[in-house]
Amino acid sequence: MHRILLPAILLVCSILPAQAQDLQLILQNHASEIAQPSRNSVHVALEDIMGSKLDNAPRFLERWADKGVWQEDATGLFYFGAAKSDALTLTDINTSAQSEAPTTGYSQLKPNGGVRRKIGTALVQFQLTDDDTARRETAVASIARRPSEEHLEPLLASIEDEPDAALKARKIQLANLLSASFGKTTEDRIAAINSLAGDTSIEARAVLNQILTVTTSAAKTLPNANIARTLDPMDAPIASYAQLVDADLALPLTAPDAIRTGLEANIEGGRVGGIPLIQLGTDEGRTKAYTALAATGTVPALVTTADRDAAVASHVFFETYAEPNTEITTAARTALTSVERKVGIAQSADLFLDGLSLASIYFLAAIGLAITFGVMGVINMAHGEFIMMGAYTGYVVQLFIPNYTLSLIVALPAAFAITFAAGVVMERLVIRHLYHRPLETLLATFGISIALQQLAKNIFGTQARPLTSPAWLDGAWVYSDVIQISYIRIAIFVLALIFLALILFVLKRTRLGLEVRAVTQNAGMAASMGINPHKINMLTFGFGSGIAGIAGVAIGLYAKVTSEMGADYIVQSFMTVVVGGVGNVWGTLAGASMIGFLQKGIEWLNPSNTLAAQTYMILFIILFIQFRPKGIVVLKGRAAGD
Repeated sequence: MHRILLPAILLVCSILPAQAQDLQLILQNHASEIAQPSRNSVHVALEDIMGSKLDNAPRFLERWADKGVWQEDATGLFYFGAAKSDALTLTDINTSAQSEAPTTGYSQLKPNGGVRRKIGTALVQFQLTDDDTARRETAVASIARRPSEEHLEPLLASIEDEPDAALKARKIQLANLLSASFGKTTEDRIAAINSLAGDTSIEARAVLNQILTVTTSAAKTLPNANIARTLDPMDAPIASYAQLVDADLALPLTAPDAIRTGLEANIEGGRVGGIPLIQLGTDEGRTKAYTALAATGTVPALVTTADRDAAVASHVFFETYAEPNTEITTAARTALTSVERKVGIAQSADLFLDGLSLASIYFLAAIGLAITFGVMGVINMAHGEFIMMGAYTGYVVQLFIPNYTLSLIVALPAAFAITFAAGVVMERLVIRHLYHRPLETLLATFGISIALQQLAKNIFGTQARPLTSPAWLDGAWVYSDVIQISYIRIAIFVLALIFLALILFVLKRTRLGLEVRAVTQNAGMAASMGINPHKINMLTFGFGSGIAGIAGVAIGLYAKVTSEMGADYIVQSFMTVVVGGVGNVWGTLAGASMIGFLQKGIEWLNPSNTLAAQTYMILFIILFIQFRPKGIVVLKGRAAGD
């Protein structure tokens, strides 16, 4: 007997594992439901497919949802299929073996939208524990796009074994969002809602706002519901009455035209409703006649403004939460208040970063002008073109050095050298002949700026040229959904700090700086001490022009590089210098900070009109100069005397 049972047991044991790994067998057990699925009953088949834990189950779900599954009419077997003309390429679901067949004799499975959503939910549950990190990230992103109650349990189950720390944190955040809306118990939902009190993300705010969704209603008395607040109907009586009409709690107000039409249609023997026509010349007569017609049912009932006011006064108007549980809405309201407070603080921090970034750009653009203007008293209208020359230098360097990091390293000193030389040439040929003649200097430098713009157009054309930033400057530093700033702007801020330190070192710790400060304070006395003011003026002008060239490279990384780009910064540069105080590094820094933060603040108050924001800023600066004509930081010496 044992000799007979043992082979049978072994045979059964060998068959069971094979069947357990056969997805086709599972599909055949639910053949009718898979061939013609229903949104209300397909979950049975999906539970068996998911419970199999087969490697090819996710692929089947994907192909099924994409209408890539075919069924053989004769045998009822399912295949992956791809139709081309009258031919059909079939792939065995278990073995992946391919074959060719005519489309006749096979039916394509076409689940509807509701079934595809159910399949998508089941597929997400598979992907949450997939070995491939990319698939798990895709599953989490899919849940975030279309959160539903079915996702909560598998998401919670996948958190503990998640090896990726960032993805695990994202799963926890998403689980809290789902628990706030779909938690099984009130305690679970309140705990999840409380955890969102410190989450300033758009998703968290959306969940809390959804829980606090209200509908406006009206009734004779307040119902036994989760009332958000009661409303005063007299704040908007017409709208309140329209709400009563929409809810079939009152009749529409009778318009004067309706009264006139009703009276005209019911004239009989010189009377309307028994009222002679001669008496219809007044509102009282028309009302009386219309009321008589309404009493007989000839016209709709008359509803006057007095009736409207009485109806509004006899009803209560209120907002009701869609969420019936008062504990949950109270927790959500408290959490949302906390979140909105944190969002306000974050928005202030983000606005501060934007202002700091813009101030850094203005500082870089203006610091060279501040030095030349302060030391030499020269109004250099061509300063913006030195910025443009620096940007084009960076573009040319990138043509020869395709490595953007290396090209940037080369472009910065190259831009300084080229614009320094151009500044020296300009000072020697033009500026030195026009000292103490500010109007002629202004006209001459303005003409030079036009000439330099035209020269750039002749060489590089009128189209914008790309100055590409290195890959490590792509993207932005994102602290939250509210606070973020691009890496390029951070780099410009760091560059501004470096130049601030460099300029302070040159002016305070070098012989050139000592001579520049001496000429600034008293040129005659400096000359008597053996300092050559003309040489200092030349070097100072070249140094200021070189700094403008470096600023051009930095600005060109995020702004368009064109022949007119310098004109976009020359006005702000002069405003920065004048507001801060001419010839002073700290004054330029103060002026750039004031203008940068002021412009961003005005843009925040009026975000739809940037031009208006700049106009308001200029008006403010004009008023500021009236009260402090020498700027924030007053310079001592020759510039102050001027």
